[in-house]
Order: sequence, then C-alpha cells, then structure tokens
Amino acid sequence: MAGMDFDLDRSIDDAWAGFTERLGEVVSVMDPGGTLTLGSLSTGPAGRSPFVRFSCLDDRRILTHASGNGELGDDHQVGVAGLQRLADLGWEPPAVDGPHPGPHHWFVAAQEESDTIAQRAVAVLREVFQVRHPAFLAPDQLAEVLAPPASPELPGDTFLAEDLHALVPTSAEHLEALVRVELAQILGYEPLTDTDGDFAIRVGSAMVFVRCTPDAHEVLVFSPVVHELEGRSRAMEVLSDLNAQARYVRFLLIRDRVFASMSVLAYPFVPAHLHQALRTVTVVADEIDEELARRLRGRTSFGAGD
Repeated sequence: MAGMDFDLDRSIDDAWAGFTERLGEVVSVMDPGGTLTLGSLSTGPAGRSPFVRFSCLDDRRILTHASGNGELGDDHQVGVAGLQRLADLGWEPPAVDGPHPGPHHWFVAAQEESDTIAQRAVAVLREVFQVRHPAFLAPDQLAEVLAPPASPELPGDTFLAEDLHALVPTSAEHLEALVRVELAQILGYEPLTDTDGDFAIRVGSAMVFVRCTPDAHEVLVFSPVVHELEGRSRAMEVLSDLNAQARYVRFLLIRDRVFASMSVLAYPFVPAHLHQALRTVTVVADEIDEELARRLRGRTSFGAGD
C-alpha cells in the first residue's frame, strides 16, 4: 500500500524526543512540594516495576529519584552495566546516610535546568530500565496529559453529534489538524508525532499509528504487529487466509514486517469513521500480534515485560 513505508526505530526515537521536550516543560512549572512519578507499565511476576520521580524542593531545585535494586522485582534488577550508566549520567547511588538517604539513585538540579533533568531521566528510562516507548509509562496525577489510555477508554459505537458531521479538508495540514483534535479528545492528551507526521499512541499492548496522506484524501490507521519474520512465502499464505476472514482490517507484508491496516476516506472527513478505525485496528492488533508472531517465527513490537 502506498504510504506505508515505516521505520519503527526512528518512530520510537522521535516519540522519545517529543516526550523529553514535554517532560522538561512539565518539570519547569512544578511548584514547591509537587511530585511527579513516571512508572513503567511493565509489571513482571515479581511486581515492583522501575520508576523515576521528580520532587520540587522549597528552593525550587528538583530532586530526582530512580528506583534502586532494593525496591525492584527480580525481573527488573539493574545489572553492572546499568549501574555504571547511572553513575556516568551523574546519579548518586542509594545510601543509608547523606543529604538524601534511601533506596533510590538520585540527583539534584536547579529547576531552570529542566531540559537537562528531563534528558537525564529519559536516558535512565530508556537505557537502564529498558522502557521501549514513552507510551509504556504510567505517570501520576500531575502528568495525566502524558498518560496512555486504557482499552475501555476508546470510543465504542456511540458518537457525539459533532462526530457525525462531515468536514472537507482544504489541505494536508488542515486534515492533520482535524485528526490531532480528534485524537486529543479520544486520548485525553496531545498525541505525540514523529518527523513523518505520524501520530503514535498505545492502547493495551498495541502500538497504533495514524497517518494522513499528502493529498488529504485518506487517513491510514496501522499497527506493526510482527517484525523480522521468517519465510515470506509462508507469511503470504497465512495473511491470505486472514484477509479472507477479516472485516475492515487488512494485513500487509512489507519486507519482513506484517502490518494490520485500515484506510479511512477523509474527503470529506467524518470524525466517527476515525474513531471506529482506531478501535478496530487496536483490538485486532492487540489480540493477534503474539499468536501471529509465533506462527511466522517473528517478534512483536514489544515483548513481554517491555
């Protein structure tokens, strides 16, 4: 399908870059006494997932904590390389005494250095705690704008009156603006975008991307469900069977990846159609990715515990 060229690694890098910028903005306006915790949504059998916590002190310095091994479950223990990376980034180790005793790694910086604070925190989340995408973080009440929605929050079959109104986009930029507004209303926060203009969101365990075509006539809702599969011939047989059974969603084989995709006509643009497509692709991708990856000997976008 035209326009489906997609680089997951670049999209993830772009999402982290946008997240880091927005996180710096949140930290820069924290009031004394305020806290913000970014916890990983990955919860292994042992529980106690990693987190990073920001606390605004009375003098408007930001005390930042990262969970130490003493409070992490067995599946999340930080190894020697990770501990060294924390030290290289300027984090102090857990200690029983000193200015900030406790089981956490920590550092303190002036609130004016919010961009640097955000960068150091994100480096730990990505490189040490192995959080694959910012949508796999669970912020607390001070950062609901950064939180991904749970599956039940996606719209169902009931629509507001304005969702049924047809709008004719005048340009690609106009269509992107219309889609951005709808996604923000659905998700409850401003969606992240990459350099291609794709909107990236997480619902359940699925990563779903929304792309507007340059001619402003179509919106593509797609999810990369299998990567690095073995045997294109076998994959074509499996996808042919799936496409014969599937309604609305189509499965595409592009190089060594399988996408679940749905096209939404956007000239005119009807918000309700985007809502339905987002829900449909999400449910299908979330339900089929692990089984399909097993059958095709590939991998999902995010493994268990990511």
